[in-house]
Amino acid sequence: MGGRGCWEAASARSFCSSGCLSKLKKDDSGDDDEETTSPADKSELHHTLKSLSVKLDDLGTCNDLIAKHGAALQRSLNELDGLKIPVESGEKLKAVNERATLFRITSNAMINACKDFLELAELHSRKWQRALQYEQEQRVHLEETIEQLAKQHNSLERAFRGGPGRPSPTRSLSAGSLSTAKGEDSEEDEETEYFDAMEDSTSFITVITEPKEDRRAEGGPGAGPVEWTSADNVLDSAIAPKGSTRVKRRVRIPDKPNYSLNLWSIMKNCIGRELSRIPMPVNFNEPLSMLQRLTEDLEYHHLLDKAVHCASSVEQMCLVAAFSVSSYSTTVHRIAKPFNPMLGETFELDRLEEMGLRSLCEQVSHHPPSAAHHVFSKHGWTLWQEITIASKFRGKYLSIMPLGAIHLEFQASGNHYVWRKSTSTVHNIIVGKLWIDQSGDIEIVNHKTSDRCQLKFVPYSYFSKEAARKVTGVVSDSRGKAHYVLSGSWDEQMECSKVVHSSPSSPGSDGRQKTVYQTLPAKLLWKKYPLPENAENMYYFSELALTLNEPEEGVAPTDSRLRPDQRLMEKGRWDEANTEKQRLEEKQRLSRRRRLESCGAGRGCAEEAEKDGEGYVPLWFEKRLDPLTGEMACMYKGGYWEAKEKQDWHVCPNIF
Repeated sequence: MGGRGCWEAASARSFCSSGCLSKLKKDDSGDDDEETTSPADKSELHHTLKSLSVKLDDLGTCNDLIAKHGAALQRSLNELDGLKIPVESGEKLKAVNERATLFRITSNAMINACKDFLELAELHSRKWQRALQYEQEQRVHLEETIEQLAKQHNSLERAFRGGPGRPSPTRSLSAGSLSTAKGEDSEEDEETEYFDAMEDSTSFITVITEPKEDRRAEGGPGAGPVEWTSADNVLDSAIAPKGSTRVKRRVRIPDKPNYSLNLWSIMKNCIGRELSRIPMPVNFNEPLSMLQRLTEDLEYHHLLDKAVHCASSVEQMCLVAAFSVSSYSTTVHRIAKPFNPMLGETFELDRLEEMGLRSLCEQVSHHPPSAAHHVFSKHGWTLWQEITIASKFRGKYLSIMPLGAIHLEFQASGNHYVWRKSTSTVHNIIVGKLWIDQSGDIEIVNHKTSDRCQLKFVPYSYFSKEAARKVTGVVSDSRGKAHYVLSGSWDEQMECSKVVHSSPSSPGSDGRQKTVYQTLPAKLLWKKYPLPENAENMYYFSELALTLNEPEEGVAPTDSRLRPDQRLMEKGRWDEANTEKQRLEEKQRLSRRRRLESCGAGRGCAEEAEKDGEGYVPLWFEKRLDPLTGEMACMYKGGYWEAKEKQDWHVCPNIF
């Protein structure tokens, strides 16, 4: 019996040492680091056959080992036959010999069956490839047919509008946007890329007229003609001149390395979960933190600098609206996720000489992730906000919902604007090309004058003739009278047109009535800066974004520039960055447990601490009641810039 046990142990060791078990486990787990091919890829069958061949070789190796040890066992049994042993032991020995022979025969049968399976797979591989190619061609043909139908539909609509039975307007007309010089017959739609999304009907129509036409305003017969005046000249320049700066900033970062990643093996367990609670490798990130992305909204701060000089509050509202839209321009190519900041992490942007402002962000909550932001400009405005990021992964798309109000106050006029961000959606998370869209309505309110701006981010429709990423809006005063119509796209530019006259239109086929705005020709409010050279290899960072993570002396020890995993990722050392990211996350979890334990009052206190920001007290911000929104929000309490001047950071925690 001892001989049988030794044979089984030796066979098991040989099977494990051959690597067969480890390879089978790796293939079955689905979590290996090798890049999985798409089901639509033609080469998938070749990879499958290659894997089967490798497994067959492994099984052959195991078979050789089994045969070797089986032959040794049989020789040992034959030697035992020559010994004088009792009859009962001889029968047991014979039974063991027969079982060993049957085991060897079974192993050979298994190897032969695997060979037959591989030959059968090779025989049918061409048939599978042809079927796969046919399905691919049918899908492409269907997509092309649908796109062609959409284009024909648009052409028929234009032909119907210009038909002999239809009134031909003398001025350019468009629904929900400002018309361009190309008019309705523009062929721009022929090159439009279509996406499958729903689009609501536009809420107004604009008609462009010439300034010299004596069109009177809505105020009545006694009102004079409305034209662009010298007071509107502040709206003429859309791009601020970039003067020389005293500090030379970097203009590039190391190119993004080409790392492969099994996306599905990571995301398959994330469906329906809060994204901030999922441990993600840096492969999904860009080398900037959420605090730095929040600061990046200030790239077009010159719009607010110009708004300071506006004599009219509704004119100032136009520039504030353009600023709110400009914050989305950096997201069109930036699909990667920024680093989720550590609790207590900060980021400062001290650019008084270059940009005329100072900005400070602090991560004030980790679950849910929430950041407080305060900006002071020497040109006469202050901006503050607390933004909480809520996100959900739904399999095909990812929704990102920024929660919280944004405040902007101009010191000279006392105008105080409040608005909230729209929802961002990242499509084709698993299959297809990633693309991002902004959707929803933004209402900007001046709480001093009650002026309002209604902005609409139009979700792109598969069958729409409109351009992608479209934004429309109307600026009205406290009485509801419209003064300006806004139009453009959140990734390129925004324009405004002065309203001359407004009137309701006749009900359409759907029974809805829209407002018709007669406007002067548009003026450019904002235009996006061109991306730096080689931006596609630098995460599509803008000129400002390239400088945000540049090392600076004198910053707080909690500053995002000092975060080691983010710095390693920027340098292209992603494996080390992943290791460092895990260390920081574990350190953060340990700090959280210590905070909850230090409460010392049992479970009830711990639960209260969990509700109240996990027991964390921000360093530079404090919770206050927002009198305008009625919500509790973190607002800057002061002290940071004084601490920087003294280089006294003793209150800062060791988070890195």
